[in-house]
Amino acid sequence: MGWATLFLFWILCGIAGAAMLGRFNKAGSGCLLGGLLGPIGLIIAWTMRDSAKLDRETAVREREAAKLAVEYREERECPYCAERILRKARVCKHCGHDVEPVTGTEIAPQTPSHALPQRVVEAPSAQLKRGKPAATARPPAAAVRTPWPRTTPEPPSKVKFVVIGLVLVTVIMGVVWYFSRSAPVPPPNIASPPPRTTVPAGQEGKTEASPANLKPAPREVKVNPKDGLKYVWIPPGTFMMGCSPGDTECYDFEKPSHRVTITKGFWIGQTEATVGAYKRFAGGTGRKMPPEPDSFGWSLNQGWSNEFMPIVDVTWDDAQAYCGWVGGRLPTEAEWEYAARGGSTAARYGDLDEIAWDADNSGREYLDSTRLLKEDSASLVKRMKENGNGMHEVGLKRANGFGLFDMLGNVWEWVNDWSGKKNYKNGSSQDPAGPAAGEYRLMRGGSWFNVPRDVSVSVRIGIHPPSWYFYQLGFRCGGEVFAP
Repeated sequence: MGWATLFLFWILCGIAGAAMLGRFNKAGSGCLLGGLLGPIGLIIAWTMRDSAKLDRETAVREREAAKLAVEYREERECPYCAERILRKARVCKHCGHDVEPVTGTEIAPQTPSHALPQRVVEAPSAQLKRGKPAATARPPAAAVRTPWPRTTPEPPSKVKFVVIGLVLVTVIMGVVWYFSRSAPVPPPNIASPPPRTTVPAGQEGKTEASPANLKPAPREVKVNPKDGLKYVWIPPGTFMMGCSPGDTECYDFEKPSHRVTITKGFWIGQTEATVGAYKRFAGGTGRKMPPEPDSFGWSLNQGWSNEFMPIVDVTWDDAQAYCGWVGGRLPTEAEWEYAARGGSTAARYGDLDEIAWDADNSGREYLDSTRLLKEDSASLVKRMKENGNGMHEVGLKRANGFGLFDMLGNVWEWVNDWSGKKNYKNGSSQDPAGPAAGEYRLMRGGSWFNVPRDVSVSVRIGIHPPSWYFYQLGFRCGGEVFAP
């Protein structure tokens, strides 16, 4: 197996890994998996090559050992000089003594393989003294050593190839399973986009529909050239806003549940606005970066060094200015909840640990924050600080049905509406925009600091003015980000 074959094995493993994850829209992850599988394939191929080489060497040694054993069985030791002579010889070619030939039926006494050959010498006779060989002299029983034991190395075991194969299959299945959970599930009851129709040639006064007049497809993703972030098109639809069916932990301000229709589609950020995107905004508009996030004495993103973290410590006015800079606005409360549900009617669009960062899972170790909060809220804060709880880079958890990340947990998000409980109950059922004026703005989604009860699609908080900022509060933009 030459170098070309090994290299080809590596390339095929890499292509297989990339193709395997391509269906999950994880091109970067696919390349990473390919890079991991490549060396594994190279190691397996190298091991197989070495095994084949060992098999060949073993066969050669077996043939040599067999030949040596045959030769050894045809010889014996001279009882006078202990040199090797043929079994059928009658005269020793080394010392000249007459020896008795050994037939195939004679069996010599065995001696241990590690013992030295025994040299048996007959006492000199008168004939030997006169220099004449004793033709009739017969030696005592000759000590003929048994043939050498035939030791052949066993062929290499094939078990290791089976083990390597099983480990490789397990790794591949684990990676595929992990990324398959991140693959967005198409939401139910979402209307398909209007079909693109082309007017047949030759019909006067009719032309092909302009791309500007075509609505984006549901869950279509586009990158905004201003901030470099991805935005997802959310199609119109109807949903039940407020406390979800079966949710026994709803607060009063989440009630009553009421039907709302979003009549127009809109764009919304696939993730929360990041530090890197906000740096573009600050550099392009001459604004300063907000204060660095600090939670009870521990820094959450020192020097804003991690640009993939969500931007926090921004006021409602700053968030609205950013969204206007990219061509959009903050989403309304109804738009936000409709997008957050992603077609789901439950309080959360999946298992909370899989979709959100909260007080339980945002640190080094898992905490039971609900129990700790009941026992002593101060001890919970201390325990979270010791545990290193904090916000995380965007997009690490599983997306919802619309392909949106971190709609729950990580950081709270500003929305466009003023706070108003009366308007929430008795507002418009179509495209509600909240009260026309007020004192406080709303935020949605919960954060890494909150217990699981406070991290749901219907939880809403409106107790802070637009000038207020917080180390747990960020935003994402929506609206007509890409004007036709």
